[in-house]
Amino acid sequence: MTKDDLYNIAHQRKPFEVIVTPKAERNHIRYDDDNISVYVTTVPENGKATIAVIKLLAKVIGTPKSKLKLLCGVASKRKLFQIEDYGNHAEIH
Repeated sequence: MTKDDLYNIAHQRKPFEVIVTPKAERNHIRYDDDNISVYVTTVPENGKATIAVIKLLAKVIGTPKSKLKLLCGVASKRKLFQIEDYGNHAEIH
């Protein structure tokens, strides 16, 4: 998997899994075969590492953090994300 693959999967609104490593030396993403590994410098307490992962993924994918939805894995190293639909919903009055 490459950065371009991640971008394409995310922008097709397909769920994608990442494997998180907290307390890393630096924030970065590694693409190996079918895996996306996200390394963040923050500690895994009170959701700090998850927030760092969301910030890093949003930057790489090029989407607002608010549109990146964590589907499962809040307290796990394996997390499943999806970009939320931007929504072209008409308001009903």
